[in-house]
Amino acid sequence: LSEIPQSRAVSYDKTGEEHYNIISAMHKAVRGSDADAALYWMGRMLQGGEDPKYVARRLIRIASEDVGLADPTALPLAVAAFQAVERVGMPECDMCLAQCVVHLARAPKSVEVYKAYNKVKEYIKTHRNEPVPFQIRNAPRKAMAEWGYGEGYLYNPDYAHKSGEELGQSYLPDGMKHMKFLDERRSDEK
Repeated sequence: LSEIPQSRAVSYDKTGEEHYNIISAMHKAVRGSDADAALYWMGRMLQGGEDPKYVARRLIRIASEDVGLADPTALPLAVAAFQAVERVGMPECDMCLAQCVVHLARAPKSVEVYKAYNKVKEYIKTHRNEPVPFQIRNAPRKAMAEWGYGEGYLYNPDYAHKSGEELGQSYLPDGMKHMKFLDERRSDEK
């Protein structure tokens, strides 16, 4: 009997508090760039019987929320991991998820879009919804064009290397022209 390998039952509750504690631990380990811890917590979930689609969905969220614009390959990789889970299932998909969680943990992080979109949501909740400016409205009917829809719109591809701001064209309502939800500098300029 002493030669029989001992195995322990994995302590994991798919419907209770431990479920939320462990997914939180994995998410925070990725956010903290601790690939070993992220891999461990993901393993606890999968070995405990968690639906791998649940893990894959969380990895997609992490790719957007925590890695964001700092690594443009993170979101496509997380989506590919989810697709792999759908196509091959457990146990074969575990390596796809492991690769993804390690990549996300090792990736540089940016929460710029996450913070900016939260500002947008708050602004929408607390301010009047402004109408779309006439120059950027769609005019599929002649009558709409006669009402001024699309009038004065400058088609940006005709003005190579100039932004709407450089052309004097705003894409926000008049009362919001001053609004900046994102960092002033683009991610590739940081």
